[in-house]
Amino acid sequence: MSVPLLLEIGTEEIPDWMIRPALDDLRRLFEKTEIPHASIRMDATPRRLVLRAEGLPPRLADRQERVQGPAKSAPPKAVEGFARKQGVAPEDLIVETTAKGEYYSYVKRVPGRAVKELLAEALPGVILGISFPKTMYWTGKGGPRFIRPIRWIVALLGEDIIPFELAAVRSGSLTSGHRRLGAREIVVTASDYEERLGDHYVILSAEARRKKIADGMAGVRIKRDEALLETLVYLTEFPTPITGGFDPEFLQLPEEVLITVMRHHQRYFSVEDAQGKLAPQFVAVMNIDSDPEGFVRRGNERVLRARFNDARFFWETDQKKKLADRVPDLAHVTFQAKLGSYLEKTERMIALTGMLGGDQHAAQAAQLSKCDLTTELVKEFTELQGVVGGLYARVQGEPEPVWQAIYDQYKPESMEDGIPRNRTGQIVALADKLDTLTGCFRVGLIPTGSRDPFALRRAAQGVVKILVEGKIELDLRDLIGRERLDNPDLRDFFEDRIRFYFRDYRGFAYDEVNACMAVASRNLVDLEARLVRVQKLRGSADFEPLAASFKRIRNILEQAKFTGLGAIDETLLDPGPERDLYDEYRRIAGQPIESAISRLRPKVDLYFDKVLVNAPDARVRRNRLTLLNTMLREFSTIADFSEIVTKS
Repeated sequence: MSVPLLLEIGTEEIPDWMIRPALDDLRRLFEKTEIPHASIRMDATPRRLVLRAEGLPPRLADRQERVQGPAKSAPPKAVEGFARKQGVAPEDLIVETTAKGEYYSYVKRVPGRAVKELLAEALPGVILGISFPKTMYWTGKGGPRFIRPIRWIVALLGEDIIPFELAAVRSGSLTSGHRRLGAREIVVTASDYEERLGDHYVILSAEARRKKIADGMAGVRIKRDEALLETLVYLTEFPTPITGGFDPEFLQLPEEVLITVMRHHQRYFSVEDAQGKLAPQFVAVMNIDSDPEGFVRRGNERVLRARFNDARFFWETDQKKKLADRVPDLAHVTFQAKLGSYLEKTERMIALTGMLGGDQHAAQAAQLSKCDLTTELVKEFTELQGVVGGLYARVQGEPEPVWQAIYDQYKPESMEDGIPRNRTGQIVALADKLDTLTGCFRVGLIPTGSRDPFALRRAAQGVVKILVEGKIELDLRDLIGRERLDNPDLRDFFEDRIRFYFRDYRGFAYDEVNACMAVASRNLVDLEARLVRVQKLRGSADFEPLAASFKRIRNILEQAKFTGLGAIDETLLDPGPERDLYDEYRRIAGQPIESAISRLRPKVDLYFDKVLVNAPDARVRRNRLTLLNTMLREFSTIADFSEIVTKS
C-alpha cells in the first residue's frame, strides 16, 4: 500500500523569474529527506509552490544498522565503554574483519517510523531551505525568512494532515483560490486538489496556462517572444489575452523603441502586419476571465499612449544635440568608482580598437558608443542603451558600419544571441568587453561563486563567441598577456570560458577540449578547426588505441624525465619492429594525422609488444626515448592525444 503526498506553500505573489529555480530547489530538498517515493510533480503559480509525490509508504520498515567499535586489540575498558553506549554487554559484540583489521561491531535494530511523523519533522526545514536571491521577515526580526509572507500551507499524506507550524501558520487542508475570482478558503484532498483549484479560477499547470495564452492569441500575428510568454505564465493564475490598439501616428518612432515600451514596461506582445512590419496593435494578458465592457483594454491603451508620448518627446528632445557633441558629457557619467568615467572608458576603447586591428570606422564607433547614456530616452528606457545610440547615429548621418557597430555593441547578450553583424561592430564589442574585464580584474572586482555583479562571465563568453564565430584570428592569450592587460587570474578566467563555450555550448567532448587546449594555439579559430579534426578522427577504429599509445609514450618520457631533442641514431635501431616503426614514421612525417593514423597504429602496437624501451645499454635507451619523443612531437601539433580518455 502506498499513499500520495501534497505540499502547497501559499504566499503573497512571488516574482516570476524566481519561481522555476525555487521549484528546482524544493524538489532537491525533498529528495534529500530520502523518504521513499515513486514520482514527483512540481507546479507553481505566483501565489503557490506545489510538490506532489506518489508512492510513499505509510510507514518505514524496521531496519538493521551496523555500528563499528574499537579494534580487537583495544584495551578492555574501551570495549566495555562501546558496549555500554550501545546498551549491551561486551559479550554481545561481534568481531569483524575489515580492510583495516579486526574490529568490534554491533548490529542494532532500528524500529521503523510513520512517514507522517518524518514529514512533520522534515517539511519546515525543506520549506525554509528554498534559496531565493532575497528573503524577508514578516513575523518579526529573527523569525522565519522567505521570499514573501507565507499565508497558508497544505500538507497532506493520503487523507491525513501532516501536522506542523511554520511562521505562525499551521498546516492543514485549506488552500486559496484566485485572489479576485475564487474563494478565500477551499478544502482540498490530495486526489481532488487540482480540480478544486480549477473550480476557483486557478490553473495550476504552467503548460496549461501557456496553452491558454497561446490559444487566446490565435489569429493575431504577434511577434514571437518566448521570454515574455514565460514571464506571463508565472505572473498569472488565470491568464486571458486581450487585443488593444494605438494611434498609427506613433509608428513614426523606430520599432525598437515601441517594442521596448510594450515589452519591458507593459509586458505586451507586439503585433505584425502581413508584411512583417509593426502594426498599431498589441496583446495584453489579464489575470481575470473576461473584459466584457472593455475597461481593461481601454486602461491598457491609455497607459500605453502616455508611455509612447513620453518616448516621442524624449526622441525629439535628444535630436537637438548630436552624439559627437555629447562626448565631453561622458566625463560626468561614472563607469565604475575605481575605473573612472565613461569618457575614460571611451578613450581606452579607442586605443583597444587599434590593438585589435580596427580601422577609422571602429575608432569613430568606439568614441560615440557610450554617448546615448546621456540621452533622455536611455535614461527613461535603460534597456535601449546601445540601440538608441545606433538609431541616433543613423539619423545623424554616420556611416553604416559606425551606426551598426554602436547598435550592436552589447552583443552577444547570451549564448543564444548573435554576434555583431559587421567586423567594425565585432571589434568595438571586443574592445568594450575586454576593457571591462581587464579593468575589473585589475582592481580586484573578480566574480566569486555565483556572484558576478558586473556580468564578467557574460562579457568573457561574448569575447570568446565573437572571436570564434566572427573568424577573427587574434591570439587572445597574446592579447591579454600584453603589459596593460596582463593578469594571471584573467587568463585562467578566459580559459574556463573557452572550455565552457566549446564543451557545453558547442558539444565537443571534455577530453577533446583538454587535448586541443594543451597544444599551443594561434587563436580560437585555429582551436575550433583542430577540435573539428579531432572529433572526426575519433570516429576511426584506430583513434583510441593510438591515443592510448600516445598516453603510454608520455608516461614513459615523464618517468624517464626525458626532454632531449637530439637526432635519432639509425645505427642503434634494432631490425624488426623498431626499424619498421622508424621507417614508417619517416614515410608519413609531415602528413596530416588523418592520413597517417591507420598506417602508424599497427607499427606502434608491435613496437610496444616487442621492444624494451628502457634497454640496459644507456645509448640504446636514449635513442629509443628520442624516437618516441620525436614521434610524439610530430603528431601532437593538433592535440595532445595523451589527454584523450580511452576505454582501456
